[in-house]
Amino acid sequence: MKKLITQTLIASGVALSALSPVYAAEQGKEPMKAVGQYVDDATITTKVKAKHAEDETVSALRVNVETKQGVVVLSGEARTEAEVERAEVLAKQVEGVKAVSNKIELKPKS
Repeated sequence: MKKLITQTLIASGVALSALSPVYAAEQGKEPMKAVGQYVDDATITTKVKAKHAEDETVSALRVNVETKQGVVVLSGEARTEAEVERAEVLAKQVEGVKAVSNKIELKPKS
């Protein structure tokens, strides 16, 4: 199951990368600079999600990942403090990550 999730996340990242020229044009930005940054951010997001999917502690389905200019924002829910911390540690391990903003909410299983 985790392998399927990882493969799906990687495929999603590749698809996002292919759409980046359209995104840059819609934003009215200089295509090469905007496209490069968008591709980098999409790649970082994909790699962080893949790390989460492969990890036994973190639920890739409950933790959301967004990246803008190399800054990763984690959000969503975690069942334990260890999961919150582990999600951040894994994100920081990805090449190109400049900073991590951890906004994951602790929601213990009731």
